[in-house]
Amino acid sequence: MTLRNPLNRRMRTRMSGGVAGESGRPLPLCRFALYCEMRDINSLDTRGLFSWTTGRENLQEIIMDSTNTRWNWRGYLPSVCLVIVVLSCVGLVASLRAQTGTKTGVIRPKVIVVVYFEVGKDTGDTPGELQFWVERDHLDRVIEVPGMSRTIRANADGSELAMAVGPGNIRPGVNLMAFGLDPRFDLKKSYWLINGIAGVSPREMSLASAVWTDYVVNGNLVHEIDAREMPKDWPDGFYALDKSRPDEQPRVPVGSEDDVRTWPKQGAHSNRSGAVVRMNPALLAWAYGLTREIKLPENDRMRELGALYKGYPAAQQPPQVRIGANLATETYWHGAKMDEWAHRWVRYMTDGQASFGSTAENDSGAMVALAALTRAGRADWNRALLLRTGSNFDMQAPGETAEQSANRRESFGFEPALESAYAVGSRIVKTLIDGWKQYEENIPSEAGQMKQ
Repeated sequence: MTLRNPLNRRMRTRMSGGVAGESGRPLPLCRFALYCEMRDINSLDTRGLFSWTTGRENLQEIIMDSTNTRWNWRGYLPSVCLVIVVLSCVGLVASLRAQTGTKTGVIRPKVIVVVYFEVGKDTGDTPGELQFWVERDHLDRVIEVPGMSRTIRANADGSELAMAVGPGNIRPGVNLMAFGLDPRFDLKKSYWLINGIAGVSPREMSLASAVWTDYVVNGNLVHEIDAREMPKDWPDGFYALDKSRPDEQPRVPVGSEDDVRTWPKQGAHSNRSGAVVRMNPALLAWAYGLTREIKLPENDRMRELGALYKGYPAAQQPPQVRIGANLATETYWHGAKMDEWAHRWVRYMTDGQASFGSTAENDSGAMVALAALTRAGRADWNRALLLRTGSNFDMQAPGETAEQSANRRESFGFEPALESAYAVGSRIVKTLIDGWKQYEENIPSEAGQMKQ
């Protein structure tokens, strides 16, 4: 039998620098490299590998050849050693993949942590939203995902991933679609913890408070008339796309699929435009119940800033875990008048079902992407949670202007808000991973927690 390579050419070899081949003649190591390159390591045919490297089907043939006086044992010895080394490596790869719960190389994360920005590097410098997760949860693996603007991080067994997908509202949607459609990841049972810092209203809470989001409202899909030119009886210049003035009723036909009051009680839901998204109420209630008593960070400078907001007692309370809606706008607005609009717009767009809790740029894009991945059978948005923590007040204190407040040089709540996000979010991540036998198939709920 003449042994041929995949290009159907005879293999001419030298006596050195190779592994044994036909009639004891050595085959070059490049042939072994070609063999491995052509085959998926997941389906490595060890018998075929033995044949390619030795020119024999199995070890028994080599032993039988030893009775032949013409047998060149020196030709076989490197080949046998090489096979032993390769099989050992294959066993190691299989062992590592078994630890991730897969034999196919597909990563099946239990929890995916999504944030929106990092100041610099993922570790070792001024922290942004990603750094605490990478350093404290030992997310040492770096994975490139085609189409994503930044590499993602993973722990050793792939049970926890983290990524920064912002800024803005568009980029998170693009990045999450690129990630969700990558065939190397199976996200059907994965939970999503989307978290980041945000502006909060001194009417509602203090800095470093944590807000579990029940509704996401897109604040950019609006009509706007400059306040200097709007009718004098309008509260502000914003009104719905299909209306002619603020707060025009009925907002949508009563009982229609866009009427938030008539949405199904269970599961995540969205209106047709994606401008209003409701998070899974049962999972939200479970997360809130699990974290509501966590003590959140507070420092003297935060208290000093809160004390400036006289007449706003919520701003002077210790930070707490709350529930509220997120208003997502790519415009970084600020001021008392805009804060009034934010409260009004959330109530209006949710038909009175939600109250304003936080404001940031990103969450509409992220949730619209998760909804699309759910429709594609790639993910499940019912397994998503959204957490925001207060890094700054969204309006000025009495006695200062909106401009002075917006351009205040020091951000007293920035790092405490990062700490709050990790303190609250990490409890959820740990609980889901530790309880995976239960939570893999059964999405937790407040009622389910009470039965345990």
